[in-house]
Amino acid sequence: MKETLLVKHAVGGRTLIDSSKLDVVYRVEKVEAGWLFSLNVPFDAVVEDILNWKDELNVFLFHESEGEPTKKTWFYVKDNPVKYDLEKHCLTIVAEAHIEYVPERFRAT
Repeated sequence: MKETLLVKHAVGGRTLIDSSKLDVVYRVEKVEAGWLFSLNVPFDAVVEDILNWKDELNVFLFHESEGEPTKKTWFYVKDNPVKYDLEKHCLTIVAEAHIEYVPERFRAT
């Protein structure tokens, strides 16, 4: 199974981090507040944008398996912590809610 992580600016829809285009080491953990995303990335203009727009972020995980439609999980960051540790080069994002869906099977009602 292939997994892709996206961090997007929710308002503009701009993709800030895409693990399929950027070699980024990340970890996802279930925590009391929801889900904790830890990304090992250098501090740069993109990380600065993420910190500036921390209340306007969405995080996505795409899971692709051969012969199956892509399963997407959309995580809502809302007012949860988004921080960067300069010493560890680690960006952390906490998301409180999520929706799992398969776009091919989604129907608006």
